[in-house]
Amino acid sequence: MAEFTVNATRFDPYKNFKFRVKWDGKYVAGISKVTSLKRTTEVVKHRHGGDPSTSRKSPGRTEFEAVTLSRGVTHDVEFERWANKVWNYGSGLGAETSLKDFRKDIIIEVYNEAGQLAQAYKVFRCWVSEFESLPELDANANAVAIQTIKLENEGWERDYSVAEPTEPSFVEP
Repeated sequence: MAEFTVNATRFDPYKNFKFRVKWDGKYVAGISKVTSLKRTTEVVKHRHGGDPSTSRKSPGRTEFEAVTLSRGVTHDVEFERWANKVWNYGSGLGAETSLKDFRKDIIIEVYNEAGQLAQAYKVFRCWVSEFESLPELDANANAVAIQTIKLENEGWERDYSVAEPTEPSFVEP
């Protein structure tokens, strides 16, 4: 595991508005929202016959919550192409699903205010369980049309090879 050095001059936490998502080695266009990375481990309660009337606790199964990616509707078809690998309407009997490559690993990168990579997370074996191609349309609204994909996954981990950046300082004239 990598050694960590702490930037003693940074007291502010990173903001949640500078990030990028990558899959298949390319950044995905226009991602405006990513839901949180969350895991939950079940609690297994047990006791021995000779123990007092209190329970002991140990970890059980760990579940990773789905991650939802949102972006404005454009001509980019990457969300739809991936969603179609799970189920593609009209593709014919026995060919509705692309079992060979419907899963992908994705990378979520978080940047500091200066635009420097600060953290990265790898999310493993993702596949699209929900796809919203077009939101509800409203002629009286004044909003961006957003499409979403919900990605089931089998876990995530922080990329510890991403070191804390040396933040820039501007020299006053």
